[in-house]
Formats: sequence, C-alpha cells, structure tokens
Amino acid sequence: MDNRYNYYDTGGERQHDGGEQYPGGRRPMGGSGEKTLRDEKRKYGYVVKTAAVIGSAVLFGLVAGAVFLASGYVGSRILGSDASPGYAEVSSGKDDNGATLSRSSSVVTSDVSGVVDEVMPSIVSITSMSVEEVQSFFGGTFQRQSEGVGTGIIIGESDSELLIVTNNHVVEGGDTMTVTFDDETSVEADIKGADSAYDVAVIAVPIDSVSSDTKDAISIATLGDSTNLKVGEPAIAIGNALGYGQSVTTGVISALDRSVVASDSQTGESGVALIQTDAAINEGNSGGALVNINGEVIGINSAKLIGESVEGIGYAIPISDVSDLIQSLMSQETKTKVDESDRGVIGIRGVSVSDAFSQQIYMPAGVYVTEVSSGSGAAKAGVTKGCIITHINGSSVDSMDALKEQLEYYAKGEKVTLTLQIPQRNGAYAEKMTDVTLG
Repeated sequence: MDNRYNYYDTGGERQHDGGEQYPGGRRPMGGSGEKTLRDEKRKYGYVVKTAAVIGSAVLFGLVAGAVFLASGYVGSRILGSDASPGYAEVSSGKDDNGATLSRSSSVVTSDVSGVVDEVMPSIVSITSMSVEEVQSFFGGTFQRQSEGVGTGIIIGESDSELLIVTNNHVVEGGDTMTVTFDDETSVEADIKGADSAYDVAVIAVPIDSVSSDTKDAISIATLGDSTNLKVGEPAIAIGNALGYGQSVTTGVISALDRSVVASDSQTGESGVALIQTDAAINEGNSGGALVNINGEVIGINSAKLIGESVEGIGYAIPISDVSDLIQSLMSQETKTKVDESDRGVIGIRGVSVSDAFSQQIYMPAGVYVTEVSSGSGAAKAGVTKGCIITHINGSSVDSMDALKEQLEYYAKGEKVTLTLQIPQRNGAYAEKMTDVTLG
C-alpha cells in the first residue's frame, strides 16, 4: 500500500523492518501513534509561531532604533543641536565670559548673579528733595515738598570727591540730594555738572563724608564700548526701580539708534540716539546702569515708552556717545545752590527752543533771546536780540527752565561764560563765547 503521509525528514530515506522504504525513514502509525504525531505537529507549529513573533520584534526594534538615530543625526546636522529629538537634555557650563549657562533642549538661560555681584557695589540710589510754591484753592500760596527717586553709577574718585553719573532729569529742580550706597548708608551730594540736552549729570559726594567701611563696600564701575553692540546680545539693567531699592532685570539689546519723542516717554527726549532694550526699565531706574555680560556699563538707563499698547520697550543712553561729555562735567567745579535773594541774573528775556522744535525751524536748540535789559551784564557783554544761548559754563541749556536752574548756583557779581549762536545773513549761525557778569 502506498504511503499517504507527507511528513518528511530531509536527512534521507530509511528502511523499516519489513524492508519497505518510507520517505523520511518513519513508519506510518495508527492508533496511539497518530495522537503522538498530532502533538508533535502542534508543538512544531507553536515553536514556529513563537520564533516568528520574536523575530518580528527584534526586526522592529532594529528598524526603530535606526530611524531614531538617523533622526537625531539629521536634526543635529540641520538644526545645529546636539540634543536628540524627544529629549529635554539639561546641561550646564560657563561661556567664554564666565557666565553660567543652562541648556534645556533649545532654550538657553543665563545666570547673571556673578555679573550683578560685581556691578552692584558701583550703583547708588538717589533721592532728590525739592520745595515748590503751590497756590491754594482760596488764592493763597503754600510750600509743598516733593521727592524724586533715581539711580546713579560711581564712575570716578578724586582726592576729595566720589563722582557719580546719572540722568539730568533725576537731579534737576532738587534742592537737596541724598545718595544711598550698596551697604545702605546715605550721604548728601552736590551737583558737579549737568547737560539737559543729553540728559546727563554728574554729582559729587565729599570723600570725608564716606565711612571707611562704606569705602570698602563700594567700587567704581567699568565703562564699556557701546559702539560695537549687536541686536540680540544680553543686557542687564540695574537700578532703584520705584524707589524700593536696587533691583535687576534682564533682556537683550532690542534695537540701536532709536530716538524718543518727549510726549511719548516717561522722562523726555535725549540728544543722542538711544539703545532700545526689553529689560524692564521703570520709574526710579533712570540714571542706572545697562551692562553687558562682562559687567561693563554700556548705557545709562533713561526712559521707558508708556502706553496701553506698549510693553517691553525701554531706552538707555549709549555710554560711548557721552563719555567725552561726562569727562567734561567731571572736571567742573562742584556747585551748591545760592540763596534766592543772592542769585544773579543775566538780564535777558527768552523763549525755549527744544531740540525737536529746532529741527523743524532749522534753528539751534537753546534759549532764543527776545529782549536784552539795558545796562545788564548781557548787554555789556554784547548779547543781542535774536541770539541763542546754548551753554552756560559748559553745561548745555535747551530751555528757559534749564537756564534758570543753572543760574541757581551763581551769586550776584559772579562771572559766567555763555556760548551763543549768532544769526548770519545767509541763514546760518556762528558760535561765539562771551563772559557775562551777573547783576
């Protein structure tokens, strides 16, 4: 009878005891033998299926791993990131300037505490007190005391004085000024020199009024170079925000060479193109330091743009643009206000010509002389109607208020030097300096 089983041993054919040949060398079975064969077939099928599943899993793992590694490689090549996709890899280190950096995926944050520790001892708070006459509801007048707050930067020291730069609008109109150092000690200060056009002033603190402990606690700021600033580089603002004491905000250089219109800003306009930053600058920050990641002063915080639709726009005066002016103000004699009854006058009437207005009418900014009093110091010095006063003793004046404020430091009989712009027939102006004895 022919073999009707299809179970083969690929090893070849073998004979059974009867001499007949069966493919695979196995004898056909019946009864219990058939059950054993079915069991063997089931076991064989299970092994095959298990091996197939395991093989598929291994193959999937190898393919997925290869795709994952390839994605990481392509991402690092295209995006310039060493972190693998899907991982929030955190690492830390120091940049070339010593600032501690933390990297989480593509986000980099900078720890500026080291920079702040270095710069903070050179920053001071400034409180300016003034007394003004106010008319009452019933027609009388009374005196009201007002207080202004700001910030200053220690930029130098002489044998007798500690020199501090700030904004002119921080100190103008103040009868007394108090400087508070980083160690919370306070001393009075006097004006050294001011420039209203550039919104810069230098004040002085007598060295002998500063204790030895405070001298050890403070430092002189390092001035940087603002001519090589790049949009996007880090910026750190330090100042007496809202008069609460020194605080720190961080951001970047948002833009360069910005101009601010007086009506749009918190502090008025400046005579230079400004640095724009998104580091928060608020009332009280004026006169404080805008520093780079090296702790160098690159700007003097000056203004904040305000409005319902405005956020994250502050301005600073580039330090390189006013470095020569600061040196000039530092070299002036320290001024103290003279009693009102003893103050001298030039002997003119005039109107203010602001920088913005002067550009519209092609006229120098300053005080336009509308009248010269007969026999006054101005008349004797050759000042005439139509002249424009731009400086007094080297300090710029761009309004009658600025001129009057400068005269508060000079008594009758003192001599001051005025810088004049004299109109010419061709519409141009010629500069002239003249000494005026105050009457």
